Amino acid sequence: MSEVMSLSVEMREQVGSKTASRLREQGKLPAVIYGHKQQPVSVALDQHSFVESLHHGHRIFSVDLPEGKQALLLKDLQYDYLGKNVIHVDMVRVDLNERVTVEIPLVLRGTAKGSQHGGVVDQLMSNLEIECPVLEIPESIPVVIKELEVGDSITVAQVALPSNCTLKSDPKALVAICHEIAEVKTTEEMLAEQPVTPEVITERAPKEGEEEAK
Repeated sequence: MSEVMSLSVEMREQVGSKTASRLREQGKLPAVIYGHKQQPVSVALDQHSFVESLHHGHRIFSVDLPEGKQALLLKDLQYDYLGKNVIHVDMVRVDLNERVTVEIPLVLRGTAKGSQHGGVVDQLMSNLEIECPVLEIPESIPVVIKELEVGDSITVAQVALPSNCTLKSDPKALVAICHEIAEVKTTEEMLAEQPVTPEVITERAPKEGEEEAK
């Protein structure tokens, strides 16, 4: 069961890029809370405590808002241009008894049999969309690849989901595939494989005024 993390928030009335920059300079994160047919609310989070909660896998938070205590689900994170630091947070109001649709990371587990025969595994899908109870959101979904031979693949339909979860992604989509590594050839090898076209010598047509050879 997912743990509900208590989170302190500060209401903010001013919005915009300049205000957001000032908040980040003060060690705070701008965030927006929306959902459940209520008006969006702009708040500020303590950056350090929020990032620490992310590192511990927390996605559900309890906050005190003017309308009372509210449960929130982390919906989206915006990062800086380096993709390193969180600069904005989107959170949605939830009822702890409802089911929600979320995207969960897929993690490949094991070593494919095909790797012993020159094969390599490519992961083609990184997240899976599922529906599940708010308090039973998994941190990740394992995908066992140890039985993959060269030429084999795993589709979404073959991924084992946790109990009480319903698949929302396309079941036919490919998650991972085991294939041979393409042989890298030198320019000389590629030229050597090209067929040689024999030169065709044709008789020169006589120029105007010249007699044709008999």
